[in-house]
Amino acid sequence: MAGVGLTWYTWLEQGRRIGVSTAFLDRLSKALKLDATERRHLFLLALERPPTEPGRTWCIVPPLIHRLMGDLTTSPAYVMNLRWDVLAFNPAADRVFRFSSQAAGRRNMLWMLFTEPLMRRLLTPWDEQAHQMLSSFRRDYARATNDPDIVELVAALCDIDPEFRTWWEAQDIHAPCHGVRHMVVEGIGPVQFEHTILTIDEDRHLRLVYYAVKQDGPGSTEPETWLHDDAGRVQ
Repeated sequence: MAGVGLTWYTWLEQGRRIGVSTAFLDRLSKALKLDATERRHLFLLALERPPTEPGRTWCIVPPLIHRLMGDLTTSPAYVMNLRWDVLAFNPAADRVFRFSSQAAGRRNMLWMLFTEPLMRRLLTPWDEQAHQMLSSFRRDYARATNDPDIVELVAALCDIDPEFRTWWEAQDIHAPCHGVRHMVVEGIGPVQFEHTILTIDEDRHLRLVYYAVKQDGPGSTEPETWLHDDAGRVQ
């Protein structure tokens, strides 16, 4: 089933010094019906390195994550996939990013970053933070260059936004954009957020992006008065 002879396969199990390709190990994984953990273990045994995982977008958020975001009443939080589609968000995140004002098909953080005037007003300075975010997206793009949805997103942005096209072709890589995000929230004014990204499902590339108002920073006084919405529901 894996396309090799019994003797050669026996030598593989005996750990003899024979050359194996990643294509063969993939065929063997399918023949033995290995799950993701077992496949990874096989690659580590045979090649002393994990397999290269093809990136794929995913669009289903576990119910428990919806509950978690609902509990974060004064902390903006949203879930995005490898393509940076925003799959779910809590009222506090909607208050800051206005996700609900976007059509479902355009509720994508990279698309909003370069096409929505709101994002250019929200992030300050916009160009510095946009460069950082684009570098983070480029790392995800490298994991999924064969995914047609991601390729289509990049092509569409190159067509519609000359600045994105110039930056994308420049191939610049900046440091990961963790730490403090400076924003000017409509109706509120300057706010500093500490933010981080938490992995929800590594195999499906789902991440929870979490923001917390920086203590003693602008906007830190009673954030519940403007971030909390008792009538809001997690989307």
